Amino acid sequence: MKKGSGLFLIIVALFFILSNLNNKKKEVEDGGPNIVHPKYEYGILVDSFYVKKDTVNLRQTIGEILYSNHIDFPKIAEIVDKSKKLFDFRRINAGHEYTFICSKDSFPIPYYFIYKENQRSYIVVDLTSGVDVYRGEKEIVTKLASTTGVIEHSLSESIEGLGVSPRVSIKLSEIYAWTIDFFKIQKGDAFNVYYENNYIDGEYIGIGKVLASEFTHKNQKFYAFYYKEKNYGEYFDEEGRTLRKAFLKAPLDFYRISSRFSRNRKHPVTGQWKGHFGTDYAAPKGTPIMTTANGTIQRAGYTKNNGNYVKVRHNSTYTTQYLHMSKIKPGIRKGVYVKQGEIIGYVGSTGLATGPHVCYRFWKNGRQVDPYTQKLPPGEPIKNENKLRYLEVKDSLMQILVGKE
Repeated sequence: MKKGSGLFLIIVALFFILSNLNNKKKEVEDGGPNIVHPKYEYGILVDSFYVKKDTVNLRQTIGEILYSNHIDFPKIAEIVDKSKKLFDFRRINAGHEYTFICSKDSFPIPYYFIYKENQRSYIVVDLTSGVDVYRGEKEIVTKLASTTGVIEHSLSESIEGLGVSPRVSIKLSEIYAWTIDFFKIQKGDAFNVYYENNYIDGEYIGIGKVLASEFTHKNQKFYAFYYKEKNYGEYFDEEGRTLRKAFLKAPLDFYRISSRFSRNRKHPVTGQWKGHFGTDYAAPKGTPIMTTANGTIQRAGYTKNNGNYVKVRHNSTYTTQYLHMSKIKPGIRKGVYVKQGEIIGYVGSTGLATGPHVCYRFWKNGRQVDPYTQKLPPGEPIKNENKLRYLEVKDSLMQILVGKE
């Protein structure tokens, strides 16, 4: 072979080698067929396993589910026993999803069993080495969103008309509960809301926090900005004043006042004329009763006249009491600290009562008074040491919300 021909063949060979290497590099950069992404289910690598998903049928038991998937009764008993402190498998719910991760054999051996409690949390039974049970949680991905609108009829109709979750209107009514009477909002009132949308595995699961909002009512603008102090978040206005008052207007979300505070009224049970030093809120039996302010449980128990009741001391000035409960919430007992809006019991008619209601009693400086005639204190403003940081957060949220510097 001539020297020139040999050199030519070497150049051609190098060209093909380099071209091939370049193509492979391009495939890798482009995520081509050489890239294999591992697949995970509930944090478990499942590439080499068989994955079987199903849902719990009506009246189906955990024993039936496990036994039909090649787990024997002694092992089932061990699973139920080892999981009881974490989750009671006797209380699985129809319609909930479960998953088996098994070997890829003609006779699949189950290595993991997963029961989906809700959209986020799940129980894993690890059978790879004995029985190990633990709870896991799926990651929530938060995306920020905003919506603006003008009210035609009601806030909820206007929000839903924009294709936005109705929870946004509920959140706004909670944030402005002490500032705006939503039964009196008018056509032409407007809202501008900046909030979180939450997703799991790409599926929308609901809204998170409202981070900032502007509500225009009767041509007056009301602002709310979310700020967290010591792991407890609240809403404040432009100056750092809390939007929350020290007391809720009522211990129920939905109610009808059936009897007001009075120095002299005819008792519906005894027929006697005497003072009624409380406000009665009628509601269906079982309706949650909330403490109207932060405080410490002073008493929780039963008496002949009060029925099941709870008394809360808020500070040296104010105390409240809630009577005639169908039951007191488990865990509510003397000495327990409760936060405003926390459920302490449920509406009933125990004690001296004709129908389901809660009698709400209010003390100021040791004397029972009508809460509706009191000038109640506001909630606490931003602490001085946090004020500068709050104003920085507020300014950035304001810029996002309405384009202000």
